[in-house]
Amino acid sequence: MKQPTIELLAPAGDVKRAKIALDYGADAIYLGGKDFSLRAHAANFTDDEIREITTMAHSRGKKVYVTVNIIPRNYDFDQIIDYAKRLDTLDIDAVIVADLGVIKVFREYTKIPVHVSTQANVTNQHTALEYVKLGATRIVLARELHISEIKEICEAVKGQAEIEVFVHGAMCVSYSGRCLLSNYMTNRSSNRGDCAHSCRYNYVLQEAKRPNEYWPIEEDEHGTYIMNSRDLCLINHLQELIDAGVASLKIEGRVKSTYYVAGVTHAYRQALDGIKRDYLTELDKISHRPYTTGFTFDKVPTQYYPAAREEQTYEFIGLATGTQTMLLKNKVNPGDTLEILSPNLAVDGKTFVWQGTVQNQPETTIEIVGCPYDLQINDILRRPKQQ
Repeated sequence: MKQPTIELLAPAGDVKRAKIALDYGADAIYLGGKDFSLRAHAANFTDDEIREITTMAHSRGKKVYVTVNIIPRNYDFDQIIDYAKRLDTLDIDAVIVADLGVIKVFREYTKIPVHVSTQANVTNQHTALEYVKLGATRIVLARELHISEIKEICEAVKGQAEIEVFVHGAMCVSYSGRCLLSNYMTNRSSNRGDCAHSCRYNYVLQEAKRPNEYWPIEEDEHGTYIMNSRDLCLINHLQELIDAGVASLKIEGRVKSTYYVAGVTHAYRQALDGIKRDYLTELDKISHRPYTTGFTFDKVPTQYYPAAREEQTYEFIGLATGTQTMLLKNKVNPGDTLEILSPNLAVDGKTFVWQGTVQNQPETTIEIVGCPYDLQINDILRRPKQQ
């Protein structure tokens, strides 16, 4: 499936995860500054950090996009104009925006290319073409579209703008993320980056005249989380998206872990490069909810399942800091079989038995005992999850 022109776009919640995403095969990363980003609880980036990571990405032939995709109010715009002017000095490759007023700001005050966020809910070619008239160079489509609709939009904007689609990660129960449930229940606005994930709560049924009586909505002993969607996973359908004309394949996850960013980016990179392996088994090793192909193919599948918890088959043990040292992330015991996750195909997937003593002080740097391979910085060590 080697497709050198297709872009793999990975999330970056902080500088460390930005470097991990680039190391593990992303062609581009998207990140948020300290303001106006829909992931207020990610660490996010200062202006100096954006400049640093952009310089590094460009030195490797890769790109950086900055999200400015909140749904703003009147009082936000003086600061948005100031922020736009600052971003214009940082040499970034594009901004991702959801609001017409914000598009106007970036067109008037900067030369930065504009990508239209999935929050804008573009579901048809007519809307896509109107954004092109406003100067958008890329449209990130709503996640509710069928592959046939994606293809039609790609054909309509061909030669005028690129199309980007999400291929992996958490999905919102609301229409492409425009939800008010968090606002009502916790006074935290999902449309301003502060979502409390109220859709993941466990709900019960109450009759209006019986205020102290509750009936659980059950499927099994865990109950039913009636608004809790599965995670999107299109890794077995990338060729169909490429054939449809999609220019960029996007991974969700700016608040996800280093291990998540590395593992998911690595899997999609190898799939695009035509490396043969069981990718669903590989992606099961990383924290996730049960997977679905969402709305992209055939009938809409069941989106919901009876638990808010995530699952994974492997645990993140450490991050290599040198050829034989690592930053410990989890307890490791004598006799544990560790697997290497690495952009270096010579060691990727190799295993060895830990021959040292018990190590259980996370965030300390320790010697790797028993590994016959020289590791690279940011290689990951993991093991089958222990019960």
